[in-house]
Amino acid sequence: MTASRHGRRRWAVAGAMLSVALLTASCGEGASGKAVSPLVKNVTLVKSGKIVVCTNVPYEPFSFTRNGEVVGFDIALMDKVARRLGVKQEIVDIDFDPIRSGAALNSGKCDVAAAGITITEERRKNVAFSDSYFDEALSLMSPEGEPVATLDEARAGKKRVGVLTGTTSMKAAVDEGIEPQEYKDSGKQLTALRSGSVDVIVQDLPVVTSWLKKPELAGRFTAGQPISTGAHYGFVVKKKGSEHLLKVINEVIADARQDGSYAQLHQKWLGVPPEQSATS
Repeated sequence: MTASRHGRRRWAVAGAMLSVALLTASCGEGASGKAVSPLVKNVTLVKSGKIVVCTNVPYEPFSFTRNGEVVGFDIALMDKVARRLGVKQEIVDIDFDPIRSGAALNSGKCDVAAAGITITEERRKNVAFSDSYFDEALSLMSPEGEPVATLDEARAGKKRVGVLTGTTSMKAAVDEGIEPQEYKDSGKQLTALRSGSVDVIVQDLPVVTSWLKKPELAGRFTAGQPISTGAHYGFVVKKKGSEHLLKVINEVIADARQDGSYAQLHQKWLGVPPEQSATS
């Protein structure tokens, strides 16, 4: 009888350990050795228990640092994706070039890129885009005493124009016949304007709006006329192998629009309802 009881205990312990191992495997590594989502079937991730998001900080109000934490509209939407997958979000701050080219995704640096990325056919050659989650609009920003309203004015006045490398703002300037000065992130771009290294910068309208609300910039600089491009932002994943993740991202975007949480996040981070984002 004693031996039988010990035998049952051993089998019970072994069974419990096997159950824990199987549960860990289901929430950790899949058969391919890649991390998998514990809540959504067939979604593989770079790290166990996390969705790794590449972004380019600062890009307020979409992704920027506040009290030592990266926050913003894009980050908030990615938090929704993370919750749907049953994982945490991890942020990786990198230059914009490896994001738009797909290099950061293809090398396994991140699962998705969220950085106010405009959907273009050229970029579709290298990455896969989610459904649109934001309508793009651009603006110029220049000193209050020397305002520049349009790119045509900037070209005619032979103004020194600062843009972010590889962006639609850069394309807009080049298409206008301007040879702009390029910067790797918006922080450096803004510094160039404040220091007088450039006369005007071209940037996404919500970014300019956010900057002009800051006490150190308000009254010193002004926005130009909004430039509607007809383009849209999308989140980015690898062109091959991320189809299931992309499906989840699109579902989250659609659900957020439907349940009102998209509008709430838009109001929180951009300060206006969605219908005003292209003009404010």
